[in-house]
Amino acid sequence: MNWFDKILPPKINPALRLRKRKGVPEGLWTNCTDCQAVLYVSDLDKSLQVCPKCDNHMKIRARARIEHFLDAGAIEWLGENIVPIDVLKFKDQKRYKDRLADAQKTTQCTEALQVAVGALNGTPVTVAAFEFDFMGGSMGSVVGERFVMAAETSLEKRQPLVCFAASGGARMQEALFSLLQMSKTSAVIARLSQQQIPYISVLTNPTMGGVSASLAMLGDVILAEPNALVGFAGPRVIEQTVRQSLPDGFQRSEFLLKHGAIDMIVDRRNLRREIAGLLSKLGFGMRSFEEPANPPGPDTRSNSGNSGY
Repeated sequence: MNWFDKILPPKINPALRLRKRKGVPEGLWTNCTDCQAVLYVSDLDKSLQVCPKCDNHMKIRARARIEHFLDAGAIEWLGENIVPIDVLKFKDQKRYKDRLADAQKTTQCTEALQVAVGALNGTPVTVAAFEFDFMGGSMGSVVGERFVMAAETSLEKRQPLVCFAASGGARMQEALFSLLQMSKTSAVIARLSQQQIPYISVLTNPTMGGVSASLAMLGDVILAEPNALVGFAGPRVIEQTVRQSLPDGFQRSEFLLKHGAIDMIVDRRNLRREIAGLLSKLGFGMRSFEEPANPPGPDTRSNSGNSGY
């Protein structure tokens, strides 16, 4: 670099701009999907994909959710050997077989539901979590089978079942095989109720369609993350059908809490503590619970009397 290049300001010196650009690692920063704040990826991971600026709850991967929710240590994953197949040879713009392959490659998951057995504050629990990036978290035959496997594990071991729902609904590529999972999952939840084994459902953004009309809304206690979209048909479809404008916040978790459809809204960073407390009140687990050093999120419980406590 000659003397003239050295005195040029960085804004117009291409050599310095290139050198500075090369010094910044890729993937170090990201933006909040709501307030657009620039955030460190590592800080966002520590806060479970909740924006520290505006508390916006962004998407979190199913396995990461389960691994944080359960106590550190041995986690046993269930149903990994059960994988979807294209029974109907379905094809729209793309073959269903190819869509499955793409989703598996992108998410590193074999299906849209991940199931594991572990412990919460030392209490044995079974956990199921939807992976929304796998074909919109849609519920097909294998999703239904894995959920039933999770419930049957809870029945066998007499331990609570916790499910984190995030889905666009039934999987159209499996037609009636997909719709069958609504009754299949509802039936096994009824068996849990008969055996007095707690089933806690956590609704995340979004929870729609056949999943909301079955397993998601059948919990003994139904929690939701802040501002989660929950419903059967989407707001735009409803507006076009009834030809009326919908209220502000329609189908959001705050709207559902106000109208008594759910029991509580809980910040994602507080879910471990809140669910551990619920299980202790239901006769499962220890009553004392110490959260790790991460600062808790704001208390979003309502004082309207709709709480599940």
